[in-house]
Order: sequence, then structure tokens, then C-alpha cells
Amino acid sequence: SWSIFEDQILYQLLVFLQPPSRHSFRLELFCGTHLPERCSNIRVVLECSCWRTTGDIPCFVHPSKDSETAQRSPLLQTLCTGSYLDVEEVACWVQNSVQTAWQHSPQRQHWQLTVLPSSHSCRLLLSGPSDMQLCAVLVFAVEQGSP
Repeated sequence: SWSIFEDQILYQLLVFLQPPSRHSFRLELFCGTHLPERCSNIRVVLECSCWRTTGDIPCFVHPSKDSETAQRSPLLQTLCTGSYLDVEEVACWVQNSVQTAWQHSPQRQHWQLTVLPSSHSCRLLLSGPSDMQLCAVLVFAVEQGSP
């Protein structure tokens, strides 16, 4: 959605998160009655890749013949708390990625990017040569029933 307030245009964008290969997201029911409203109820499930033709890609679930333990998932190490997707970690990761990408953007010569504080979304403010500002709010979601 979008709206205009005096000298600011606000865009709200819904960003659907997709699990990387060999992972899946599972929405867990809260008290068995309704879907969760927060990302903390999204379990990251590691999938076995032993029977797939994956070349040198290790299975996260089962240890390899050369190793005593299963490989660690980068997703679980960086964006999760335990086995659950951590929306604050996701927001921080996206904010840092946007700031890094902005450094390589030709628009940075004419526009200033400010990442606004937010622990559950990514809020970006673009200020340019005119008095008009653009504010984008990226809200993260997972589709129910997605693989």
C-alpha cells in the first residue's frame, strides 16, 4: 500500500520470506487454536538431502561419513533463536544488507538513505534533491502452506 502525507510518500511492502534449499518453514499454532501473529512461531525445519543428487553439498540432518556430526545450518546460526525464525535478527540482517547495497548504488549521489530504527520490520527513508521524502516499510511474512 502507499499513502501521501504532506512532504512524504509512505510505501508499505509485504516481503514474503522463502526458506533456502534444504530448509522449510512451519507455522506453529498458538495454543492449538489460531495462527501466530509473530515470527517467533515460525519453526525452521532442516530437511534431509542424503538421497538427493547434491554433489558436495552436505546434509544438515545426518552426519557425513567423514564427520561425527551433522553440518550446521547458516540460517539457524544467523537468523534464528533456537529452531525458530527471529524477526529481530531478520530485520537487522535486511537493514544491514540494504545499507551495504546502497553503497554501490548510483542513486546515492543524489539521494540519502537513512535506515530508521525498527525491530520487527525494515524502515527506510530516502531524502533527495526535492523536499519530498520517500519512506518504505518492509514487513516480513511467511506464506501459510509454503514448502
